Amino acid sequence: FRFKDSLAEDLRSADLVISHAGAGSCLETLEKGKPLVVVINEKLMNNHQLELAKQLHRDGHVLCCNCSTLVETLQSMDLSTLKPFPPGQPEKFALFLDKVVGFQ
Repeated sequence: FRFKDSLAEDLRSADLVISHAGAGSCLETLEKGKPLVVVINEKLMNNHQLELAKQLHRDGHVLCCNCSTLVETLQSMDLSTLKPFPPGQPEKFALFLDKVVGFQ
């Protein structure tokens, strides 16, 4: 599908997610604990998605490929090598913000 208001139900029932490297798509998938194959669009100019995908791959959280290597990636992937994505810690940001603004 091209667009959906929410992917929550799809993510809940997925065994594997194949996605572009948009920050929202990646983080929502990883927070649900689902294995993720990120397909990088190399034609985008100033490709911020590439940076995110490469870092998540370096950290062991996702598999990366491009359109031409997707089939090969799916055939050879070993999902057991993926590391769980650590949960967010919004309280740390809140404490930092309080300190910067002078509430502490």
